Amino acid sequence: TGGHTTEILRLLSCLSESYSPRHYVLADSDKMSEAKIRSFEQKRAETFSESQFTLDRIPRSREVRQSWISSVVTTLHSILYSLPLTYKRKPDLILCNGPGTCVPVCISAFLLGLLRIKRTIIVYVESICRVETLSLSGKILYYFSDYFIVQWPDLKKKYPKSVYLGRIV
Repeated sequence: TGGHTTEILRLLSCLSESYSPRHYVLADSDKMSEAKIRSFEQKRAETFSESQFTLDRIPRSREVRQSWISSVVTTLHSILYSLPLTYKRKPDLILCNGPGTCVPVCISAFLLGLLRIKRTIIVYVESICRVETLSLSGKILYYFSDYFIVQWPDLKKKYPKSVYLGRIV
């Protein structure tokens, strides 16, 4: 929601029309992002007439200030919703940037790859706001992503698997 959506839409604005259809996954309680995405896609359709997208919702994996113990339960619940969705969509690429919703989707895609159902490339872009430490999503997805992009050199030093590209959003 909010800043994460703005950052991901900035990244998507740089992608060619070959990245279609796009499948957005939102937390079921997120109303603000849907409006931003629809506005973005409407503008994109003016340039790329064949542009296609879908919006899917899953239960929120973690609320702000939610306890760690209950977060495990709600994240598992979100993974159970994400598995059939990921199986149905069978994405080639997941591009995500940090909201908790991306964790169950990425874990679902990772599991489908382990089961040899569908191999999905996972690209995680840590938020520009994360200067010295990773977000919780980043700490988890550092181990599951194929490409882990950071926007600050100090993070590259701390996390050697990461790719530092400078500011990209």
